[in-house]
Amino acid sequence: MNQNRSAAVMQQRVEPHHSLDDFPTPPWATRALCQWLGGVEALSHLLCREPAANRGYMVAPLREYFADVDASDVHDYGVGFPVRDFIGMEIPGRVDWTITNPPFRLAEQFIARALDTSERGVGVIVRSAFTEGVGRYQRLFSLCPPTDILQFTERVVMHKGRLSPTGSTATAYSWLVWDKSAAHTCRFGWIAPCRKELERDSDYPNEPAGMIERVLS
Repeated sequence: MNQNRSAAVMQQRVEPHHSLDDFPTPPWATRALCQWLGGVEALSHLLCREPAANRGYMVAPLREYFADVDASDVHDYGVGFPVRDFIGMEIPGRVDWTITNPPFRLAEQFIARALDTSERGVGVIVRSAFTEGVGRYQRLFSLCPPTDILQFTERVVMHKGRLSPTGSTATAYSWLVWDKSAAHTCRFGWIAPCRKELERDSDYPNEPAGMIERVLS
């Protein structure tokens, strides 16, 4: 039997209900959002929270832009972050921004908790298909739509359980942003090609030097 490799099927990243949804975010994709938010000049005096820190691949670029990053995860990945259940714990202290790659099945709860505890805004990277669905529209988007949907024009490749500059994917990703200082409308925009500009060899310590140049050339 031939494998069904249609785009619709390949974009279904199905995980078991109890899964940690371990798909590390390439650092360049986080830098793309930070640049869109205004870069170091706009963010260097602000506090950010990353409540699904995994092995720190999003935390590292956030620390390049923000004054401090409160990083934690529900699972101990062995890199020293506090183990905290973001949606199950008592309401944490407030921060300026919450930016994260939430577990897909808990994304709505992550967004709600982040909105309650963030003074300036929330950014979550999700599969672009996350904006579909009657139930999610009724529970989330009809009540509190994002101010911005930022569609990546380049594919953001996320491998299960590891970070690598190589590989391909049929899954499209977007940043959803709730900017509390913006007009209460939902705008759609694109993140222009920026991987070559924002990616660094140091993002992938387990890869040989020069890998980024070879991948992007």
